Amino acid sequence: MGTAEPARGAESRLSTAIAIARLIGIMGIVYVHAWTGRTAEELAAVAFAGQAILRTVLGEVFGRSAVPLLGMISGWLVVSTAMRQPYGTFLRGKARTILLPMLLWNAIAILLVGAAATFGNLKAPTPSSIGWTINELVPLVHANDINVQMPFLRDLFVAMMIAPLLVRASSRWLAVVSIIVVAWSVSGVHVPLLLRPQILLFFTAGIAARRFGVPEAVARWPVALCALPFVVLIAPRLWTALLGNVFFDAHPHAMAAFDIVFRLASAVLFWRVAWALAGSRCAEGLRGIERYGFLAFCDHLVLLWLFGPVIGLVTGALGAGLYPAYLLVQPLLVFAVTIGLGRALMAVSPTAARVLSGGRLGR
Repeated sequence: MGTAEPARGAESRLSTAIAIARLIGIMGIVYVHAWTGRTAEELAAVAFAGQAILRTVLGEVFGRSAVPLLGMISGWLVVSTAMRQPYGTFLRGKARTILLPMLLWNAIAILLVGAAATFGNLKAPTPSSIGWTINELVPLVHANDINVQMPFLRDLFVAMMIAPLLVRASSRWLAVVSIIVVAWSVSGVHVPLLLRPQILLFFTAGIAARRFGVPEAVARWPVALCALPFVVLIAPRLWTALLGNVFFDAHPHAMAAFDIVFRLASAVLFWRVAWALAGSRCAEGLRGIERYGFLAFCDHLVLLWLFGPVIGLVTGALGAGLYPAYLLVQPLLVFAVTIGLGRALMAVSPTAARVLSGGRLGR
């Protein structure tokens, strides 16, 4: 009895920290995709202007941790289900909670954003061919044009297909898989099996992290120690990001390797932050918001495409006086609308809420 209660408390805090880490990651993704009202060419032309620097800082500081955090958490969580479920049952469950919502939200994006672009003033991609539409529904050979975040779910499902093998593999084989994926990522070779090979790397790292108790170990480190690699790497990362594609194109292999290291440093820091928040008074509130996190991951670009320009009529685009305030609150606005949408779906159709949220809502 004496040790059972502390063990349950540690397990509860770990679960809460995982939820908060996912929330941090998804909010960071919103900053990466934030509405600017500017074309890519216009953004490149003002890259060193104050507001453009603010946007880059928010995206790099909060967004670069998103993929490793979400990928590693998925790998950490998959161990228990992949070990105990038959392969067919396991894969059907992942198809229902990953592939199906991805397909439905991509269809919603094509319908709503495409209609707004066709019949309204929205400057957005519209169906141009059968091949474009198929790839937009299920990104097969390149990322979506509207829901640019969806290759994460696509590649995550591919990782899930081999998860039962990975969780049973020896640590040596996990290291071999990781080395192969690192080499693939750095080489820049495009093989459509995975659109973003790093996702498999972080997924495998999550499995290894659970095996060796890494999250619990990092949670015991001082915050300053966890922040040190991130602080050292953030300055060169921001500088190269501000220089844009010209610099990346000139040094593709070095930048790909640097990106992996920086993402891992970001993940360590924000995991430690999530652990600290899990022991704070705001933990339960953050965990309640995270319940809508998957829905926000899926719907945020639809919301930004449709409503970003509307709010922008008041605040102005990047460069206008009110834009920085709008930029800062975009993740909060996305979650506010998403929570309202999620509650409405649960009230009208719990089944639709469950399907569109990957099983997180409607139960």
